[in-house]
Amino acid sequence: MATLDLSADVVSLTRQLVDIFSVSHHEQEIADAVEAALVALPHLEVTRRGHTVVARTDLGRTERVVIAGHLDTVPLNDNLPARLEDGVLHGLGSCDMKGGDAVMLKLAADVTSPNRDLTFVFYEAEEVDSVHNGLRKLTESDPGLLEADFAILMEPSNASVEAGCQGTMRVDVRTTGERSHSARSWKGVNAIHLAAPVLARLNDYVAREPEIDGLAYHEGLNATGIRGGVAGNVIPDECVVEVNFRFAPDRSEADAEAYVRDYFDGFDVTVTDMAAGAMPGLDRPAAQAFVEAVGGEVNPKFGWTDVAQFTRLGVPAVNFGPGDPMFAHKQDEHVPTEHVERCERILKEWLA
Repeated sequence: MATLDLSADVVSLTRQLVDIFSVSHHEQEIADAVEAALVALPHLEVTRRGHTVVARTDLGRTERVVIAGHLDTVPLNDNLPARLEDGVLHGLGSCDMKGGDAVMLKLAADVTSPNRDLTFVFYEAEEVDSVHNGLRKLTESDPGLLEADFAILMEPSNASVEAGCQGTMRVDVRTTGERSHSARSWKGVNAIHLAAPVLARLNDYVAREPEIDGLAYHEGLNATGIRGGVAGNVIPDECVVEVNFRFAPDRSEADAEAYVRDYFDGFDVTVTDMAAGAMPGLDRPAAQAFVEAVGGEVNPKFGWTDVAQFTRLGVPAVNFGPGDPMFAHKQDEHVPTEHVERCERILKEWLA
């Protein structure tokens, strides 16, 4: 059984976490180790749901902050065990996001009397379908555990603040024709040819760039796949263009769907996936204090992250974690030790 030494420095603790195999759906060992380490801390109340572990202070502070990170990783790619070379820790999950988890554990162990009440959430199954996501499950089973004035998701963000996140929507835009033998093509209607106007509309798309809380977001509408065809000698009767819409957080899911349906007016549009974005919430006092603590620089988050789970609960949230997200899920995944140490130092100073 794996154990964690919370007295170790944050880089060594990151290495301990990386060396615990925790590919999605196989988080029991790491969740057991995290739970055992946290239960030993008398200033925390620990709750477990599945392989999600929640630890809370209850000091009667005027504000509460949730700090969250997932425990799972993508599948192994010949990148374990961890190795430390020239100030860079390499290994599966080092960037996404065991460096952030290590920072959380050090805060939980060392900041015993924070100036804000704290809730630490170590959750399972972030890297797979959202139906399994431990944080999402917690919003449904125990929303009270996530009540807060502000939330920080320790997703890799180059040790800087990325506020909110954009929403994402996937649709199938379908054209329908009529099959015939390709030698007598005039007897049918080619559905792939009918998709040309769909691609033309995508080529003509002009991205909206709204400013929200002083941050410039950039929407995107793109074909991400196309499928059609029956056989080499058959005129196809169906073609589907798969489209992904990345929308700014000031749009609701309903607004995003209405926009896409209007954009492809005249075509059959089927929504296949949808996740709302998250507003930055930088007008909240706790958020303002945190941004000031990290130096005042904030960037918008263009991808989707679990900060959106907090927005559903009315809790403003930001991404702030060690590591360059460009290296997440790669074979050479790694995290600079300076990032891990910087995140630990900033959060400790903010909470001390």
